[in-house]
Amino acid sequence: MTEAEAQQRGGYAEDVSAERLAEIGLRCEVDGEIATITLDRPDKRNAQTFATWSALARIGESLPEQVRVVVVKGEGPSFSAGIDLRMFTPEGVPGQGSFSSAVKIGDAEFEQRIRQAQAGFLWLRRPEIVSIAAVQGHAIGAGFQLALACDLRIVADDVAFCMKEPALGLVPDLTGTKPLVELVGLAKAIDICLTARTVHADEAMRIGLAEKVVARGDLSQAVRDKAAELLSTNRDAAVATKRLLQGARSRTLEEQSVAEGLEQAARIKALFP
Repeated sequence: MTEAEAQQRGGYAEDVSAERLAEIGLRCEVDGEIATITLDRPDKRNAQTFATWSALARIGESLPEQVRVVVVKGEGPSFSAGIDLRMFTPEGVPGQGSFSSAVKIGDAEFEQRIRQAQAGFLWLRRPEIVSIAAVQGHAIGAGFQLALACDLRIVADDVAFCMKEPALGLVPDLTGTKPLVELVGLAKAIDICLTARTVHADEAMRIGLAEKVVARGDLSQAVRDKAAELLSTNRDAAVATKRLLQGARSRTLEEQSVAEGLEQAARIKALFP
């Protein structure tokens, strides 16, 4: 794929160097078993673009095998204010186009472009990692969905979740609707999305959007503590357990019991060869 073709489809799939990530507004740092992805456009409240999503996907594809915990955070006062508003203008984001230009590329290619964007969020659920969103300030639209893509959400007491898409004439399409319903239930998810209202820290904790609420200044330490707790368990057992938990909703009790037995048999054989 040429650079021009990649840009037309909203991607920079063949270049995830630190320099390119910096241009897009991302950082990815790996320290042993922990990878930290930072949305780094604080002057734009970490607004996201087509390039953001493509780069997130490539980070997932190239993640070192030793990584067990992935932390996603935002630089500055906001986690992410959502979609870069330039994408709603005819001019769009330089080199990436806009929504109005995207709809002219044909239905099949447009659907593929959406799937490419979603790929930047889907990998955060992989069984071999546990993903933690460290959320402060605004987590709006795409920002809310990025937090929902993570397994756990540790939030600052100034967090403001908002699913803004319906108010803009759009739907949430960055894989956020399923985890939202699973976390808070259908009625509450309808309320949050169709009113586009803000969910603050106390409600987020009460309804299950957040695992922990801390003071803004304590957020980084709380995430480090959680990562250490997660790394204290046996890696292979953690992977197998997450796999079981992810499949539980779609299985009957009998099917889940069978799955548990198969996973346990594999673990015992590995521990006692």
